[in-house]
Order: sequence, then C-alpha cells, then structure tokens
Amino acid sequence: MSTFDSLRFFNYRLWFAGALVANVGTWMQRVAQDWLVLTQLSDDSGVAVGITTALQFAPVLALSAYAGLLADRMDRRKLLIATQVGQGLLALGLGLLVLAGNAQLWQVYLFALLLGCVSAIDGPVRQTFVAELVPGDKLSNAVGLNSASFNAARLVGPGVAGLLIAWVGTGWVFIINAVTFGATILALTWMRRSELYPMPTASRSKGQIRAGMRYVRKRTDIVVIMVVVGVVSTFGLNFQLTSALMARSEFGKGAGEYGILGSVLAIGSLTGALLAARRERPRVRLVIGAAFGFGIASGVMALMPTYTSFAIACIPVGLASLTMMTAANATIQMTTEPAMRGRVMALYMIVFLGATPVGSPIVGWIGETFGARWSIGIGSISALLVSTAAALWARKAWDVEVRYHLHRPHLQVLYPTHAADEEVGVPHAGSDEGPCAPSSDDLAEASRAAAGSGEGREATVAEAKARDAADEVTAA
Repeated sequence: MSTFDSLRFFNYRLWFAGALVANVGTWMQRVAQDWLVLTQLSDDSGVAVGITTALQFAPVLALSAYAGLLADRMDRRKLLIATQVGQGLLALGLGLLVLAGNAQLWQVYLFALLLGCVSAIDGPVRQTFVAELVPGDKLSNAVGLNSASFNAARLVGPGVAGLLIAWVGTGWVFIINAVTFGATILALTWMRRSELYPMPTASRSKGQIRAGMRYVRKRTDIVVIMVVVGVVSTFGLNFQLTSALMARSEFGKGAGEYGILGSVLAIGSLTGALLAARRERPRVRLVIGAAFGFGIASGVMALMPTYTSFAIACIPVGLASLTMMTAANATIQMTTEPAMRGRVMALYMIVFLGATPVGSPIVGWIGETFGARWSIGIGSISALLVSTAAALWARKAWDVEVRYHLHRPHLQVLYPTHAADEEVGVPHAGSDEGPCAPSSDDLAEASRAAAGSGEGREATVAEAKARDAADEVTAA
C-alpha cells in the first residue's frame, strides 16, 4: 500500500487539507493556553495547568457515549460543521478576552470546559467520518494520514505559537486559531456527496449505549487496547504539561523554547504516522509493543541533563506514542461493525481523552512536589507496567506464544491452543460475525486451522516451526 493512497480521493484531499490548517491552529491554542495559565495567571503552577487541561477533557467522560450514538444515527458531515463553528467561536471569545486585558484564571477554566464539551461531541464523529471518505480497504491508510496531518500540525503549531506569543502575545494566537476552523468548514461544504461512502446508521431504539458497552465487553482484544491506551494516556501523554514544566523549571527557558519542544516531539510522531499509513492491518501486539517502547523512550527522556539532549530524546517518544495511538485507533475501527463504530469509538475516546482529567492534576502535583523529571518518570513506569501486564495476560488468556527473533527483529504471535480456539474470529468491518478475541491475523489464521481438530493444531505448529527453521537457515 502506498503511503498517500487515500489522497487520490477528492473528498479525502479536501478533508486532509482543511484538517491540517485547523490542527495547526489547535496546537497553537494549546501552547498559548498553557503558557497563559503558567506564566500570567498563576505563579508557575503545574497544578493550574493540569486543572486547565483536565477541564478541557473532562466532558469526554460525560458526553462521549451520547456523541457516539449521534455519530451512529445522524449525518456526520453536518455534525462536524456544527462542532467546528462552536470551537471557532470559543477560540474567538477567549482571544478577545485576553486582548482586552480582562482574562482571569477562572475564565480560562470556563472556556476550557466549554471547549471540552464541544470537542466531546466532535471526537467520535471526526473519528468515524473518515470511513465515509475512502473505500473500506483504504481505511487504515486514511487513519494513518489523519494522524500524519495532526502531527504535521504539531510540528508547525507549537513553534509558531511560541514565536507569536513572544511577538504579539497569547491573545492573537487564540484569534488566529478561530480563523483556521474556517478551513475545515469550507472543506466539509465543498465535498461531493455523490463520492462519499455512507456507512449504515443505527435505528432509534432503547438501550443503544448499553448495547455498545456490551459489544466492547465481549471483545477482549478491544478491552486490552483500551486498558493499555488508558493507562499510558493518564500518566504518560501529558506532553504540554510536562514540557512546560521542564522548559520553565528545569532548564529556565521561555515560550519559544517550550514551543520548539512540541515541534521536535512531532518529528517522531509524524514519522510514526507515515509508517502507520503504509500498514495494511495493525494488530493488538503492535499496540502493546509500542506502549512498552514508549515507556523506555520516556524514561530516557526524563534523564536527559540538558535542554538540547531532552529535545532530541523527544523524537523516539513521539514515534512510540503515535504508533501506539494509530494502531489502537485503526485496529478498533477496522474490526468493529459499521453500525456500532460510533459508539465503540466513543468509548475509546472516553478512555483515551477522559483519562486526562484524572492524570493531568496528578502529574502536575508530582512535578511540583518531586520535580519536573518525575512528572515524566511516572508515565514511563506506568507504560512499562501496563504493557508488560497486558502481554502476560494475553499470553495466558489467549494461550499464545510470543517470540523475538534476533536475526529478524519483530514480535511474532504463534500457536493458539484450546483456550484461544474458543474465542477466535475477529470480524472485519461490516462482518456479521460476533465479537471475538485477539485482533491478530496470525492468531485468527492459526485458530481457524486448529479449530475442532487436534491434528489441525499439530499441523499448524509444525508448519510454523518449519517456517522458523527456514528463516534461520536463510539468515545463517
């Protein structure tokens, strides 16, 4: 699969371009908001920044489930136009307040909360709408390019924000962000409706949100992904907060250097996104492996002694975190029934973004109490623990063997036995098959071969061992 396959489709090209502009503005506002709270409205308080971030993401916990139901029921394009208008107006209001010199901390808290409410509706709709822009076999590529757009914006946005803050102040950054939402609105209105790929919609009935929860409970592969991503997100994905603390407290730097850290982090993230766009079918094992890699990389970053070495260490952290997030997103979307996808993605967004209100104040308190480096260290430790626990649980519950090849470095999942056979059959998007276990082609293929026959299982094992032996001979 080509890295840019999805850009051959007119509607996706419009979406990609509009989202790129809007994402640049969003990253500019995030940096400006945190810097405003940290340096002007509080006494370098990491807790205040953590509270602001928490308020912006708290509505995800309350509203995302309903937003997912809306995404399954309604016209997603019209919903997105409404949410883009709402976010633009809020950015404009905050910018005017700051420019007037009347901004107070509680007002920034309020705007963060209101923005979080609109974003909670926007998230599940945005995640599922991409499936209407490309054919089903290009969905993984489209998800990867979406992440590339987001992280290309992260590469540009924080650095531009830092420069603008130094030149004209935070207020104008908010105003510029308000204008950028116009790009997405124009893209949505210019799309060719005849070239969309509409997904099935859910009919109105009682208990639809509970039905989504039951669906997820029966899908142990999705549960594993959500647990891993939830823990890493809670304690590890607080880059705006931790980078601000490190730049300000540990290295004594200003807004420009803080913005540069976000851009350097995005170098790794963009690389991960482009690699993800070439991956036809992400798997659960990639989510777990990327989470473990994130734990290692962030631990190294926390120990870096200088600003320059810290900035360089941001690159592998961005690569690992983006690989984990993109693999999780694409795996869930590609293996979930289309009529259920909005609700499932909403639950994923609750875990992914809803963890932030819990984690940000805690990480901020750790940074103030024990030092900025520990605000990163707690994320590293958490990622290592949850990824290791997930791998051990998967090995036991799905009864699979995990190998590491030194001559051909990669993780390989092999040999499901009776326990895994009982849970095989992960459905592809649009499948009528029921919920199932590990989302891995290797596991599904081997299980289907082994199901109902001990001889079939022995043959599968023998074939896999023969392939391993051939690999070793070739390598030698």
